[in-house]
Amino acid sequence: MSENRRTLQVIQGRAWKYGNDVNTDVIFPGKYTYTVTDRNEIAAHALEDLDPAFAGQVQPGDVVVAGRNWGCGSSREQAATCLVYQGVGAIIAESFSRIFYRNALNNGLLAIVCPAAAQAIQPGEVVTVDPVACRIRCAAGEFAFPPLSPSILGMVEAGGLVAYVKRRLAQQP
Repeated sequence: MSENRRTLQVIQGRAWKYGNDVNTDVIFPGKYTYTVTDRNEIAAHALEDLDPAFAGQVQPGDVVVAGRNWGCGSSREQAATCLVYQGVGAIIAESFSRIFYRNALNNGLLAIVCPAAAQAIQPGEVVTVDPVACRIRCAAGEFAFPPLSPSILGMVEAGGLVAYVKRRLAQQP
């Protein structure tokens, strides 16, 4: 079982809201890419160039809310893992860069595309995400998002792609 293993239960936490085109270098600064390997240190640098208060104040289950093209830039995996290590429950965005989206799922981080919810959610408000019912609730109302495939749900629940594949292989006769 992966250290990142999560359940597919309802997620509830405060919203940390950011804008469009937030790149991997401000999610996890490039200067640490090859020097910081400890998960606690990686977590400590999450969003430090964008929101210096984030790493010290985020709570497990909190939700990152983003505009368009979240995670653009390099293919830096730490941009996803720093959020996982901080305990972020989900990221809701208008859209994701393709590589960040894949890195998030590969590391068991729930990444949801729901433009209406991303626009409606306000910073600091409590957000509820039901990954199975495909619903997001916030002060502005309830928003549906497209159903997630069984493999995506499996990766999130297992804590990432490697753990998911190991689990699937162990189930085979």
